[in-house]
Amino acid sequence: MLSPAQVADTYFLESRHQLLEIAAYFDRYEAAVARAGDRNGHAAAADRKLAVIREALAIIATDKPAQERTISLLELFATV
Repeated sequence: MLSPAQVADTYFLESRHQLLEIAAYFDRYEAAVARAGDRNGHAAAADRKLAVIREALAIIATDKPAQERTISLLELFATV
């Protein structure tokens, strides 16, 4: 079993990469909304998906969650 320091060292770069991908996802979406302007607006389904991602980030950032974060995310993503 890994120590806390080993877990942090082992998974830091992978986690950083995944967070950068999420940031890029938000940036791409906002750029697409800006390009579309008020002509098309943006779909409620797309807004819901972004809201779910934001909620997932809040779950991930929670200290001492009531249940495992993975379970909370699976339950959340089942709603989309």
